[in-house]
Amino acid sequence: MKKGIATATALLCCLGVLLFFWPLRTAAQKQTLQLYIWSEYIDPAILTAFEKATNSRVVVSVYESNEDMIAKLRGGGVSQYDVVVPTDYVVPNMVELGLLQPLNKALIPNLRNLGEKFVGLPFDPENTYTVPYQWGTTGIGYRKDRLPENFERSWGLIFDPQQQYGPFVMIDEMRSMLAAAAFYLGFDPNTTVPSELQQIQELLIQAKRRSAGLIGGVGGKNQLVSGTANVAVVYSGDALQAAEENPNIGYFVPREGAHIWLDVMAIPAKAPNPELANRFINFLLEPEIGAQLSNYNRFATPNAAALPKINPQDRQNPAIYPDEATFARLRYLKVLSQEELRLVDAVWTAVKSS
Repeated sequence: MKKGIATATALLCCLGVLLFFWPLRTAAQKQTLQLYIWSEYIDPAILTAFEKATNSRVVVSVYESNEDMIAKLRGGGVSQYDVVVPTDYVVPNMVELGLLQPLNKALIPNLRNLGEKFVGLPFDPENTYTVPYQWGTTGIGYRKDRLPENFERSWGLIFDPQQQYGPFVMIDEMRSMLAAAAFYLGFDPNTTVPSELQQIQELLIQAKRRSAGLIGGVGGKNQLVSGTANVAVVYSGDALQAAEENPNIGYFVPREGAHIWLDVMAIPAKAPNPELANRFINFLLEPEIGAQLSNYNRFATPNAAALPKINPQDRQNPAIYPDEATFARLRYLKVLSQEELRLVDAVWTAVKSS
């Protein structure tokens, strides 16, 4: 009898140990995707759906500029993250630095869903390293309730003291701000002419001194919502998200022109889980998921198969999908050589330190 009790007790103990460690074993078996992305740039419900579909876990880390992201990758993050979301013009430099690995297109059949305008672009002609994520413009967000109705839709709201309507903020993103100043001065937004860069530097320094500061990513949006700023240099989708929170917020592409950008998905060279990364990219290219992403972000989708599923109001909104007249004023930022990068880096360093 005692032997039977002892045996039963031992079995119960074994069962208890098994039940205790089983959840840990199951959790350990789950693959983890490390996503490094701009802040507030993906619907959490999409991540949950991917986790469920792949029995995985997604961990999100955020950055506020391409420069910060690249610095982190060069500092060891290249072996820490599985997917990053750079902007088009930095991709060739990232490839040159050995920060990215080629995609496994066999795991990304949904590449066929991309629109023709977003395939084979100069920064990655064969889509060897990147897949388009979202696109939009960098322009001016403003408080309708604090600016006169007839104000000039110009970069002068940032750069001309005579057109300043209370506090404003600039975006802490080098190429975007240099391009904005170049547009205002009538220069090519990709200029690296020393005399023009000197004028851009002086203009940015003077504007910064009058401003409430340089602020990264969604910071300008949040300051518009809170009323801390009346005007802000912002990304189009962020301004539209702000308008959902406060209908007094508007957005426009300045008459002088503006920067059009394309953010892309890529896999770091030493990603710990590249297979899951490729499957994640493919998942985001599903028509329903692509539409869900843009409906959440309020940015434009490069996914042609997703377009019919976009909210009709957004599809007709020229702030998201610019009309032909607006599109004609938009310019992509080109890839700069290492020497050209040194020139613009020097300008931005002077502006930041002023």
